[in-house]
Amino acid sequence: MSLQAPEFFVELCLPFHDHAVVGNTYYAAPTPGTPLRLRIDFSRTIYADTYGGLRVAVVHPDRGEIDAVALSFVDHGTFHRRDEAHNTRPNTQQYGTFGTYHRPGRPPWEGAVTTGLRDAIEQYTAVWFPGAWTASAPSRAAGRTAHPAPAVPVARSSARAR
Repeated sequence: MSLQAPEFFVELCLPFHDHAVVGNTYYAAPTPGTPLRLRIDFSRTIYADTYGGLRVAVVHPDRGEIDAVALSFVDHGTFHRRDEAHNTRPNTQQYGTFGTYHRPGRPPWEGAVTTGLRDAIEQYTAVWFPGAWTASAPSRAAGRTAHPAPAVPVARSSARAR
């Protein structure tokens, strides 16, 4: 069954105009005129037809893969709400993952909140493609599941600085 990858990558609201989704992989040229490319794949788990995150890589046409990072759905809270609502327990096959089997008419990644993944991809690409994100970044409100995250209060240390 289809992962509905094009819809998933639209949900991420990535700002790169020069991009394409081929199969289940997203390819982009974030910085025009440079040879480096961005590739984003779904990362498999030890379970058949089950995906636990994204693998983001920087690729050079002559040298191949330069760098890569794995972004797990669990670490970025992608399915936290869904798992909490369905009482899915940690350390089970379904926790923080999605599979190719799903309800008809719904994406296999139904219930995903992609804000954390998007933020991580933004941080990663800022290192390899400086300035590529800011010029054409779409509004975060454009995605169906985007939501603002509460700010973490800053705790002051009781020790005085001299």
